[in-house]
Amino acid sequence: MSNLIGKPAPAFVLPDQDGRMVDLAGLAGKNVVLYFYPKDMTPGCTTEACDFRDQNSLFAQYDTVVIGVSPDPAARHQKFIEKHQLPFTLLADEKQEAAEKYGVWTLKKNFGKEYMGIERSTFLINKEGIVVKEWRKVRVKGHVEEVLAAVKELS
Repeated sequence: MSNLIGKPAPAFVLPDQDGRMVDLAGLAGKNVVLYFYPKDMTPGCTTEACDFRDQNSLFAQYDTVVIGVSPDPAARHQKFIEKHQLPFTLLADEKQEAAEKYGVWTLKKNFGKEYMGIERSTFLINKEGIVVKEWRKVRVKGHVEEVLAAVKELS
């Protein structure tokens, strides 16, 4: 997938953990950290979500919303949020519509098996709706700090 930097963020409308539809375009005027992750309740995804949770108030100080996206259904997101007190929105991309648009629905290999799945990735979208930074094949450790540093540079 070619990179999206400098281009308008691909638009989508997806249900959040409460089944309410969230339109990316409706977030114009705020910076958006859009992070794609494979699955609720798994170790890496839990660590990443909790790192974003722990820095959420700092992101908010920079007028930035954090949104997580995975193929999990809304009900599972709800449990994930409750279990880890996540203060941000999780979107259910069950048909991989957003994942496809961002080029993060990819062929993965694990223990000799090939399957389609989410490549852990994060996109920073500015207040005008333009992708200004992207991280693909994310390693969880230290990632949220990197994203926060990039957000600070925007202001």
